[in-house]
This record gives sequence, structure tokens and C-alpha cells, in this order.
Amino acid sequence: MRKIFLLLFVSICFQSVFAQKEGYWDKDRAITKEIKVSARDRIVIKTDDLPTGTTELIYRITLLDENQQMAGSLTSILKAIPDPTGISQGSAGAVFLMSKISGDDKCKYAIFNNKEAATDYQKSGKTIDACLVQDTPVSKDAKRLSIDKSTCLKYNSGTIWFGFESTNWIMKQKIILEIVPWVDSKLSRGWTVENRKFIINQCKTSALASRMTNSDDFCICLEEKIQKEYRFDEFQKLLTIEQSKIYKDFGNACYGETTVSKTVYADLRSAAATAVKKRDYALAIKNYSTIINDNQGSVLDYSNLGYCYLITKQYGKALKYLKEGEQKDSTELFVKLNLAHAYLLNDNYSAAKSIYKEYKTQNLTDSLSWTQKVKDDFMFFQKLGLPSGDFDRVLKLFK
Repeated sequence: MRKIFLLLFVSICFQSVFAQKEGYWDKDRAITKEIKVSARDRIVIKTDDLPTGTTELIYRITLLDENQQMAGSLTSILKAIPDPTGISQGSAGAVFLMSKISGDDKCKYAIFNNKEAATDYQKSGKTIDACLVQDTPVSKDAKRLSIDKSTCLKYNSGTIWFGFESTNWIMKQKIILEIVPWVDSKLSRGWTVENRKFIINQCKTSALASRMTNSDDFCICLEEKIQKEYRFDEFQKLLTIEQSKIYKDFGNACYGETTVSKTVYADLRSAAATAVKKRDYALAIKNYSTIINDNQGSVLDYSNLGYCYLITKQYGKALKYLKEGEQKDSTELFVKLNLAHAYLLNDNYSAAKSIYKEYKTQNLTDSLSWTQKVKDDFMFFQKLGLPSGDFDRVLKLFK
């Protein structure tokens, strides 16, 4: 029998070495309570507050005769098991965690995750709202509870209630309750799902996030930086102005990261192109301006911004950005064509004429000629009521 027990023990420890979780048995905040229950009575014991980040716990219940003492504490047993995955949920784990001694008395017990259900149990003995019920009297018991497999534990639930019912009709009972929590290292910093969502939702209302069609990656980046730097309770205690600065500083850092910024500017270009199709030139100008002001503008961004200014009869601004675009790439014919339009609409026929003539035999794309594009643009300009007095003079250059 001893050999079997030794093999089980070695197996448990072996599992723990190769299945380490990021956390620890919080032996400093282990709970040990000595409870005395009157004959045929029921009693409810509220545990101390469980540590933030508790995802599992081990409890052991031992009934002792009046003069008996515990042979070994639960915390000392758990020193050999660094990880809750090393505790079997089967009979081996139960035997391993059991008290080495126990009295002849037995009791029933139940566990509750809210005060109301526990109070009702003490008054009436009802266990319908219990999260765990041991209805067969025991002199000792030990179990592992985990958040993913038991309703007794919830994220940051804080506490649980143990209810005991004596089965001794004559004498008092002495019950030792021991609880050791397993604390997840990451969750111990207070970053629950709800708290992470809170930061992300705050981020989505920021000015930087408003620039993006989809700000998910940006806000996750910001949330991860805050989570790495602060515990949640630390962050909450900061002044509003201090939190705002943190959002801004980390937001700028995320905004500058390559993967995020590429997505941001791609979204802005896509939104601007859609706005042009819908003839929402104000929005298109806003998005293209943001790209250029952030020093992320390509020659086509300058060309498209200049075109939007032409359409809205802001010829001076159109010339400014089209000239800047030409300096970035003097071979891009779209910026050349829009620059010629800008000169023409700004009453500089001579400057426009030289550009129209220079490229009249070329194509802007593999299927769109310079000449056809000029004709299409002039037709559109006329529909919008732009000055068209020199259009015919330009078109004669192509004959």
C-alpha cells in the first residue's frame, strides 16, 4: 500500500513540473479556522477575503476529537505541489490531501457563493442554492475548486461561505477548515476581463481612436501598455488628469508603432476614397489632411487632396498641395494632371497649357489615356459649375 501511495505522490509531482501555471499557492493568506458546532446544530462560516486573482483553491475539512491535534497543515502539504494541475481530481488527490488523523465524529457540509443562500441554509438547512453539497456525513474531506469548473468561485468574488451540520446528537463537534488559494499572477494585478474592457472602451472615445475606421488593434495596444505598467487599483487611484496623460502618452506610442499606424492610415485612405465617391469632400479633405499632417502622405495622397480642393473651389490650397506632391514624385502623372487643372482654374492658362501639351500622348494607367482623363474631368467640372472658359482651348491642344 505504501508503494502505491508513493507512486501516486511521484505521479502528482511529475505532472506539476511539466504543467506549470503562472501563479502561486498563497500560503501567506491561507485560511485556517477551528469551528465548534453544537450537537444537532448548523453553523455558517464566512471565509476571509480571497486574494485578487484567485482562480483555484484547495480546502480540507477535518473533524477531531477534543484532544487531537492536526498532524500536518494543508500549507505544508502543498509545498510539494507548486501547481494546481499537479493535484489529481480523482481519488489519489483526495487521499493525498486528507488529514492524517480524524475523529470519530462526522458532519455534512455545503458551500455557498452568496450570503443570502448561506443564511437560508443556517435557518432551514436548504441546499438548493449551494454550489457544492456533501450530504453524506464525513469525518474528513478535501477538494479542489477552480473557476472554470465550479460555480463556487468567481472572478474577484472575494469570499465564500461554508455551512456545517453536526450529526452528533449529544456532543459538540470540533471542525478544522483549511483553505489555500491559488493566485494567477496576471489576474492578481486586477486586470479582469471587465477591467480590460473598461480601458478599451475609454480608448475608443479618444481623439486618436476617432481617426480610425477600426480602432480595435490600437486600443488593445494601449490597454496592454497600461496593464504592464500599473495594477488596476493603482491606475484607478490616479487623478483624472494623470490618467488622461497616460492615455495620451501610451496612445501616441501605439499610434507610432508600425503595425498600428499602417492600419490607421490605410483606414483613413479607404474612408477618404469612399467619401469622394459619395461627394462628401469635406470628410475626404479631413482624412487626407490627417495623413499628410502626420507626415505619412504619399504623392497620391497629395494629388487626391489637391483634387478635393479643386472640386470645392479652393484653388489656392489645391496649388499648394499639388506642388508639394510634385516635389515628392515628379513622374506621377495624376499629380501633374491635377496641377494643370489647378493652374487653369486659377487663371494661369499659360502654366496649365505647358503641362497639358507635355503629357498629351501618355497614359495615366494601362487603360486610361491622358487625353481621355482631361475630357472626363472637364465634363465633371462643368456639371459642378467650375469656371470652364478655357476648357475648349485646352481640348484643341489634343487635335
